[in-house]
Amino acid sequence: MNEGLRIVVADDHPLYRDGVVGTLQSAGFDVVGVAALARDAIRLVTEHAPDLALFDVNMPGGGIAAAAAVTAASPATRVVMLTVSEDEDDLRAALAAGASGYVLKGIAGRELVTILRQVAGGEVYLSSRLALAALQRPAPAGVAPDPLADLSARERAVLALVAEGLGNAEIGERLGLAEKTVKHYMTAVLEKLGARSRVEAALIGYKAGLGHHPGSD
Repeated sequence: MNEGLRIVVADDHPLYRDGVVGTLQSAGFDVVGVAALARDAIRLVTEHAPDLALFDVNMPGGGIAAAAAVTAASPATRVVMLTVSEDEDDLRAALAAGASGYVLKGIAGRELVTILRQVAGGEVYLSSRLALAALQRPAPAGVAPDPLADLSARERAVLALVAEGLGNAEIGERLGLAEKTVKHYMTAVLEKLGARSRVEAALIGYKAGLGHHPGSD
């Protein structure tokens, strides 16, 4: 499944990075670039426009800053953060930067492979513990009781499937829509929710009672 996915891996710990690269290559990924610094990671993604970029949050130069630069320069590249940080500020910053996944180090190699394939297919992923913490965080004062109130019925249907972890193509099949039409609805959903990424929209949808939170099985 998804053999040959092209990926850039950036982490400043050589031993760990080499292990990740070996795992991905063994699983059929095409590792087109390896970096230790944020600036090199950005350059590699800009040059190669890979399907995926796997960034350490705390690498020199900042993994989250690199994610923001990459999502602006290569929108088709899906960024996944791989980190030891369970800080919700880091999680929120990653979502704001456009990351499609936030994975805690320590998971098994086969789990990482599965997550990356899912993200490449249009799904979103957050570590279950962090997703649950984000969902349980009290809403700021003044937030409307129903955050989905401004969504049309079709937009709610699209968001419900995003919250289930489906990609745009799968959503189109479920709803009988062209993929580009799903993208149009998703853009409207993000604007109406004030969400900065698909992951954040999925969390909002789940908290409002739609789907299951990203990262749950």
